[in-house]
Amino acid sequence: MRISNILVSVDLGAAATDRVRLAADIAGRFEATLTGVAARQLVTMIPVESPDASERIFEIEETRAKEELAEARALFVREAGERAGTAWRGALAEPLAYLVEQARAADLVVVGRQGPADGDPGLMGVAAGALLMEVGRPVLVAPPGVERLAAKRMVVAWKDTREARRAVHDALPFLVRADQVHVAVAGPDARREGVADVAAYLSGHGVSVATHLLHQPEIGAADEILRFARREDADLIVMGAYGHSRLREWVFGGATRDMLQGTSLSCLMSH
Repeated sequence: MRISNILVSVDLGAAATDRVRLAADIAGRFEATLTGVAARQLVTMIPVESPDASERIFEIEETRAKEELAEARALFVREAGERAGTAWRGALAEPLAYLVEQARAADLVVVGRQGPADGDPGLMGVAAGALLMEVGRPVLVAPPGVERLAAKRMVVAWKDTREARRAVHDALPFLVRADQVHVAVAGPDARREGVADVAAYLSGHGVSVATHLLHQPEIGAADEILRFARREDADLIVMGAYGHSRLREWVFGGATRDMLQGTSLSCLMSH
């Protein structure tokens, strides 16, 4: 299995440079096209005294938005490096909706982590959680400061659900290239999650795999998986993403929410 097109969400936040470099590193490994995507929605709800003033404010806002898109494109071109197979998509549009639209031809979408201490990505930022719920593609959540991904040692955070099964399948291009894959199950029902079948499935694809039952995590499931991954010297976690819509907002499961906001390792997630 191969990855032929990778999309990376580009904004003007502090972590955007790291994210583009990470996506370029992955694209280089798979000899894939790297497509930078950015959108900026116009801010139009501004009270004005006259139609002429409204038109002037709109023109100023439109000019500012186009300048920010140009900055984002320049950042992408600079950080993607001198490599063949790059493309750019930018528009005056709502960022999440535009990225979801462009992802129809992507094998993987790279987006930034947005934790409480990660800073504001600005008006072009895309929330990783909402993207996961809507995009229908695997999403790699990139924490700030990560520019490279060896993916030689990986952890699959397994739970016998549709989302986790989808994530394992979506991650196969990475899993088959890894030197070692650890399938870890956390929680009191670990033995009932079918981890042996998952190991057999991966072995059938030529993956070197070991299984681990983390019966009684001393901390939350996400922190336990991260701690286990660091102990095994892994730099990529694969897991399902769980969430549902409530009052026009996405509500996430505890481990999903914690990973989206606090993962210190790259995390490939599917819904």
